[in-house]
Amino acid sequence: MCERCDTRTIGRRGFLRLGAGALAAIGAATAVPPAFAADGAPTALTPDEALAQLKAGNEAFIRDPQLCSFNLAAQREETAGHQAPWATIVSCADSRVPPELVFGGHGVGQLFVARNAGNLVDVPTLGTIEYGSAVLGSPLIVVMGHTACGAVKAACDVVTKNATYPGVIGIMIQPILPAALAVRGADGDFVDNAVKKSAELTVERLPLLSPILGGLVKEGKLKILAAVYDLKSGAVSFSA
Repeated sequence: MCERCDTRTIGRRGFLRLGAGALAAIGAATAVPPAFAADGAPTALTPDEALAQLKAGNEAFIRDPQLCSFNLAAQREETAGHQAPWATIVSCADSRVPPELVFGGHGVGQLFVARNAGNLVDVPTLGTIEYGSAVLGSPLIVVMGHTACGAVKAACDVVTKNATYPGVIGIMIQPILPAALAVRGADGDFVDNAVKKSAELTVERLPLLSPILGGLVKEGKLKILAAVYDLKSGAVSFSA
């Protein structure tokens, strides 16, 4: 949290188009019980308490959007031997969407963040998420897209214009195509609708892809939510 002395409180195909071999490898790796190997205690926050922290932080970011003063040296020393993040954020790599600031100015050791263009979940990202929840004890996962996302726009252009892209960009955005197809023709902005749908589809599939995450959800120890960050207002809206 912010440490000011004021009143602030704070894939390629298939799912994300993962190949059959990759999915088989994930299944084999996650079939065993999770090993809680991290030293030290995890956060004491429940999933709902962690969500409340994120919402309060975002409200503060909207109300008073400024960098606060951190005692980063103290935080660095406190977390050097152990981390206990209370939320995992899967976010777009867009430079305008830094989760630590979007959610109210968090310092070292609080948010476990994985970022890539389009906030997608491939094999390395899924492993990262599993580590955050099963080993570090993070009780909340938020898959956060944002308005006017370039990766999602590219996928929408594939759907509507048969666009092509150089290098592996075209392969990278393939997991977004089902979301774009699902909302094509719906009321509202096509790209923003696809952003929201893509995050929601990812959330639906995470417990199915990962027995570790699915088990934690069933036990009530983990909540997984989709969200969209608005570039203009700074507000984060969460899907129910």
